[in-house]
Amino acid sequence: MALRFRLDPRSSRFTVQAFASGMLSAFAHNPVIAIRDFNGELVLPGDGLAGGSFTLKVHPASLEVSDNIRQKDRLEIDRVMRAEVLEIDKFRDIRFASQSIEADSVAENWYRAKFKGDLQLHGVTRPTEIDAQVTLLEDSMRLGGGFSIRQTDFRIKRTSAAGGMIVAKDDLKFTFDIVGKKEAG
Repeated sequence: MALRFRLDPRSSRFTVQAFASGMLSAFAHNPVIAIRDFNGELVLPGDGLAGGSFTLKVHPASLEVSDNIRQKDRLEIDRVMRAEVLEIDKFRDIRFASQSIEADSVAENWYRAKFKGDLQLHGVTRPTEIDAQVTLLEDSMRLGGGFSIRQTDFRIKRTSAAGGMIVAKDDLKFTFDIVGKKEAG
């Protein structure tokens, strides 16, 4: 019997971190950005994760700087992220759909997994792998892990400040602790 877990963003933590480089990078922020609004599901065919599927849809307008920084800086980073980097008026969502799940059992109902699939971001679709620890509980599941992407792989404009003396690094690091609630049926 298949198990279906609906992702619960209110019980989850999902972030992306950007990093600064350049001559003045010591004075720049490496902002941690909270991903507040997303949905999706993990569907398992029964025993274990093999043959299952994972889908995720993120609403980019929900991203916001979560660092404790000056309000003025936070507002400017949010503005640049939405308008210039993600172009949320043009690209309304970010999607991941697994093509396969590889998993090794660590202990009962606890797995080390690799979700291989396609990430659609900024109008570009690329193969992406997500490493995660998966814990199956009686009424829920928990995915914890992370992955990195390069902005240029998705034709995302790397921002700069201070006349180019501060430049966003190409790599973005995502980390997550996502809870999914088991659906009846």
